Amino acid sequence: MSEVSDIVAEAVNAAKVAEATYLAKYGEPMYCGFAWVEIYVSRTNSPEAKALLAAGFKKDYKPKCLSMWNPGGSHTQSMDVKEAGAEAAAKVLSAYGYRAYACSRAD
Repeated sequence: MSEVSDIVAEAVNAAKVAEATYLAKYGEPMYCGFAWVEIYVSRTNSPEAKALLAAGFKKDYKPKCLSMWNPGGSHTQSMDVKEAGAEAAAKVLSAYGYRAYACSRAD
């Protein structure tokens, strides 16, 4: 299995590509909001969680949950663009066996 930091980097790259693809195809819809990825872990102080935290995730307010807001790093306010990135990142993380989910909310 790859290193956690490599997996997170692959997920972030997938998010960037998905956002760029979405923008090229649809432009920037003016529905403002946020998107992020959540990963559920056994404990937020487990070795796995510590590796995810070192790779850019943050502890979430929910128990046993880590999150990364705007994984593609997009500077748009468009929730649609950010959702495309979060969904791509969650898909990569899920492929490596993480319980990862894309989440979003309107502003």
